[in-house]
Amino acid sequence: MITRQSSSMKAIGLHTYGGPEVLHTVELPEPHAGPGEVRVRVRAAGVNPADAMLRDGSLAEWYREFEPPFIPGMDVAGTIDEVADDVKASYGLSEGEPVIGILDNHGRHGGYSEYVVLPAESVTRQPVGTTFPEAASFLMNALTARSILDALALAPGSTLVVTGAGGAVGGYVVQLAAADGLRVVAVASEHDEEWLRSHGADAFVARGDDIAQRVRDVVPGGVDAVADGAMLHDRIAPAIRDNGQIAVLRFWDADPGRGIIVHPVNVRSRVTDAAAITRLREQVESGELTLRVAATLPADRAPEAHRLLEKGGLRGRLILEFPPATAM
Repeated sequence: MITRQSSSMKAIGLHTYGGPEVLHTVELPEPHAGPGEVRVRVRAAGVNPADAMLRDGSLAEWYREFEPPFIPGMDVAGTIDEVADDVKASYGLSEGEPVIGILDNHGRHGGYSEYVVLPAESVTRQPVGTTFPEAASFLMNALTARSILDALALAPGSTLVVTGAGGAVGGYVVQLAAADGLRVVAVASEHDEEWLRSHGADAFVARGDDIAQRVRDVVPGGVDAVADGAMLHDRIAPAIRDNGQIAVLRFWDADPGRGIIVHPVNVRSRVTDAAAITRLREQVESGELTLRVAATLPADRAPEAHRLLEKGGLRGRLILEFPPATAM
C-alpha cells in the first residue's frame, strides 16, 4: 500500500532508461493547483504504449532537458481535491467531483502519481456508470482516434481502412468512424472480426501477407484513406486510391506517391481540446464508445504491467490502481 507524508507524494517513475524493471516508487513534492487548473487525486492510471516508449528511451531526445525521475502516464481517473476559483466559475468543477483527464506528461509530471495537476481544459467529468479503472482506460486512445479522423476529414460515405483495428486506438477509430457515417474496412486478427463487425466495421480483412491486394479485392477502386494503427506504412499504401490519404501515428518519412497525402498524428496537440474531450465522454455515456479494461494492478506492480504490455495480444487497457486517500 502506498503511504505519503503531508508535503510529498508517491509516484512510479524511472531514473534510467531500460526494461520494465527500471520502474520503481519515487517520492516527489505534492503539486498544487494554480489559476486555470485542478488537482486530481488519482485512483487509476492507464498504461499505454507511449509509457513504454518513455521508459525504454525511445523519447530520450524529447526528455533531454529534464532531470529524472521521469513519470509515465497520460490517462488518469480520480477525484478533484483542489480547484482554482476561476475554474469553479468557468467550468463548474468542484472538489470531490470524479473526473477523467489526459496529461501531456513530461519530466516528473505523469499519470503514475498520487496527485496530478491539470489544466481545466484537459479534464471532464467521469462518464456516468463507470468505475475508476474503466474511466482511465479510454481517453488518450479515443482522442488519438478522433485526431486521426479530424486530420483525414472524410465526407460521410467515404471508405476508410483501419489497420490494427483490434487494438485500443484502432478499435476507437472503427467506432468513431462508424458514428461519423464512414464505410469502415477493419484489418486485424481473425479473432477480432466478430467484435469489430459488431462495433461498426462494414468489412473485415485478416492481417497478413499481401494485405493491400486483399483490401483491393474488397474495394477494387482503392480506399479513400487509411488510419494506419498497425504502422504498415508502405505495405498498406497500395490499397489507397490516387490522391487519397493515410494517417500515421509515428513519423514516416516515405512518399507513397500517386498524390497520397500523409498525416502524422500526435495526440499531445489535443490534450487541452475541452470540446473534443467532453464529446468523447458523452459518446461513452451514449454507448457509441465501448470501454475495455484488460486487467488492473496495484500501482507498485507497474513493472509487471509493462511486461504484459510488451508481451502484446491485449484487448483493452492495463490499469494501475492507487488506493483512496482514506487508505493512505
